[in-house]
Amino acid sequence: MSEQEKEKPEVLTTSASGLRVAMVQIAPKLGDVEHNMGLHLEQIEAARSAGSDLIVFPELSLTGYFLRDMVPDVALHRDSAPVCQLAAVAGRAAIVAGFVEESAGHRFYNASFFAEGGRVAYIHRKVYLPTYGLFDEQRYFAAGERIRAFDTARFGRVGLLVCEDFWHLSAVTIMQAEEVDLLICVANSPARGVDGPKIRTAETYEQLARAYAQLLGAVVVVVNRVGFEDGLCFWGGSMAVGPDGRILAQAPTLDPALTLAPFDPAELRRQRLVAPLARDERLLVTIEELQRIKRRRYET
Repeated sequence: MSEQEKEKPEVLTTSASGLRVAMVQIAPKLGDVEHNMGLHLEQIEAARSAGSDLIVFPELSLTGYFLRDMVPDVALHRDSAPVCQLAAVAGRAAIVAGFVEESAGHRFYNASFFAEGGRVAYIHRKVYLPTYGLFDEQRYFAAGERIRAFDTARFGRVGLLVCEDFWHLSAVTIMQAEEVDLLICVANSPARGVDGPKIRTAETYEQLARAYAQLLGAVVVVVNRVGFEDGLCFWGGSMAVGPDGRILAQAPTLDPALTLAPFDPAELRRQRLVAPLARDERLLVTIEELQRIKRRRYET
């Protein structure tokens, strides 16, 4: 098998009806936007042929992860040609992809966009930039300052987080207050803890996704990349979890794959009748207690 054939994701399908989410775990080439654009266009075509309604690529899918000093060289504005082209070629499908966004003030963000109807509808700039262990994102990126949900044509209210954001309960608490129907997390998660039967980072992501799905009463989709960079292995294992915590679809570990997962609004209704956690959330109590903690920490 050639190298080109190896990087083409296998298409894995489910038997579900209704709306379909294509989780596209790829191995982007570090710093090569042109090559990665070609990979995106191929997989968009495959996802559309498979009947996908939403196509989700991983974090920094257009650039690769360990960019360091290459960040300014690969940065794009939100209305740049590659971003607009991806939004357009997705056709009637919505699309999520990751890129380095350059702001008007020449700040650089680890960002992901959601495009629908041929245009970019929302961009999330990664809020929590890890600086522990092998990570050093704050040296190269500016931190995002907003965690918000947005309305879509077919998937209801959607939240979009990038990797480390997903590890912070505060981000998911905001998504609960935003009453999301679908929470998407795109990731570049390297394999750590490989001494057991399951990669520990993969196990943690699964635990978080299943817990969040039940607490939110929403579908949670996590799309992680594969491949190697800087001697590190990215484990893939993209997954979609239903509002009852069941895994709806999961991609293989380590290998590129295009995996289809169902999105059924009727399941959201059923689960929210069984466990109306979002309905019963005391938002004003949360706000008042956070204000109290803020005063204690910062105003005394």
